[in-house]
Amino acid sequence: MAFEGLSDKLSKVFGKLKNHGKLSDKDVKEAMREVKMALLEADVSFPVVKDFVNKVSERAVGSEVMNSLTPAQQVIDIVHDELISLMGGESSHINFPSKPPCVIMMCGLQGAGKTTHCAKLAKYLKGMNRRPLLVGCDIYRPAAIDQLKVVGERAGAAVFELGQTDPVKVAKDGIRYARDNGYDVVLLDTAGRLHIDEVLMDELKNIKKETEPQEILLVVDSMTGQDAVNVAKSFNEALEISGVILTKLDGDTRGGAALSVLAVTGKPIKFAGVGEKIDDLEIFHPNRMADRILGMGDVLSLIEKAKVTVDEKEQERLTKRLKDNKFDMNDLYAQFEQIEKMGSVSSLIKMIPGVGSKVKEEDIDERRMYRTKAIISSMTKKERERPSIIDAKRKRRIAAGSGTRVEDVNMLLKQFDAMQKMVKQRGGMRGGKRKRLPKFPMGSMGGMGGGFPGM
Repeated sequence: MAFEGLSDKLSKVFGKLKNHGKLSDKDVKEAMREVKMALLEADVSFPVVKDFVNKVSERAVGSEVMNSLTPAQQVIDIVHDELISLMGGESSHINFPSKPPCVIMMCGLQGAGKTTHCAKLAKYLKGMNRRPLLVGCDIYRPAAIDQLKVVGERAGAAVFELGQTDPVKVAKDGIRYARDNGYDVVLLDTAGRLHIDEVLMDELKNIKKETEPQEILLVVDSMTGQDAVNVAKSFNEALEISGVILTKLDGDTRGGAALSVLAVTGKPIKFAGVGEKIDDLEIFHPNRMADRILGMGDVLSLIEKAKVTVDEKEQERLTKRLKDNKFDMNDLYAQFEQIEKMGSVSSLIKMIPGVGSKVKEEDIDERRMYRTKAIISSMTKKERERPSIIDAKRKRRIAAGSGTRVEDVNMLLKQFDAMQKMVKQRGGMRGGKRKRLPKFPMGSMGGMGGGFPGM
């Protein structure tokens, strides 16, 4: 996950501070030196790091901190505040005009994920009860328009294109088509290049001049580190962008781009791409990102993700089945399906306060949940409803059918049996006072020692 290395290093720095009852100037200077090195290793630009450390140091050596009963916590709070400020302070939203359509010009280098994120943004806007129209202005890249149609279909958004025609004409005609057909948002998927050149910028300037977009969003790949910041700076100087969409924040990126973009361009990160699915787009919240960086989790984003992706009626059905001691392997499979909609297990764990910072990526085996689903899929209807009938012969058949080992089948059955016993102990038996079980995508199995495979 993004910022994992930075989070680990900062945790060590603050861990040392907590060992001191009082902080001296020397303690603060040593801590700030380590923070500086951690930020530089995370690929944050040097001028940004220098300014950040100076601001934190200036506040940290004040009497408020030195005389505090918990000086280490005060320093952490200061770092937290300055990280939020560094990333913009507050989340930034799309500027919708009073009279539709809202024209959003998407730009970026080839390979940054611009076309895919056009569709992701369209899906996000549909969730806001908007009617987005995707317009194919990239007439150069082979199959660019075909790709836009494919991802547009996945997002449930209409696509306007005129084939290999002048991009400026395509953009203008697309906006006219949107007005005539009741679309209130137009997403212009412009062409990119492998590098910034004069031809690319001239074309984008012409599209901007003729369409007067309310938003110019630059899509940049966070994996490219400081190159992403340099790209953002160049595009901003040429086009005066309104914001940035930072992609691949779920990947193994050091996170320097997220901490440098605003300081270098003066323009906020508005959205973050956090996965490969069409739903994997989030509003960029500086305060929540600061929480993640400092290992505090991000429970608000987790709850929002659950609200968007989890079928509430299905969750209520599963919870009732569990309360009534009727929860079987079919229900367990359905529960895994709900979790899978929310994203990878590792990305969800990272959002849990007090847990995410302690769990290492290598300790999470994403394939275990898929293997568990394969085992359940290899069972007959009767076996899923009554796992107790599964004998040695059936176990061998299920293992062969799912491409797993008999030991894996045994482990799943053992854990499922343990869960059922735990439910009874918590008040699921007749006559007993039932305790309320948590209504959360993972809540139905929460509290189990060790949990199910993949969880």
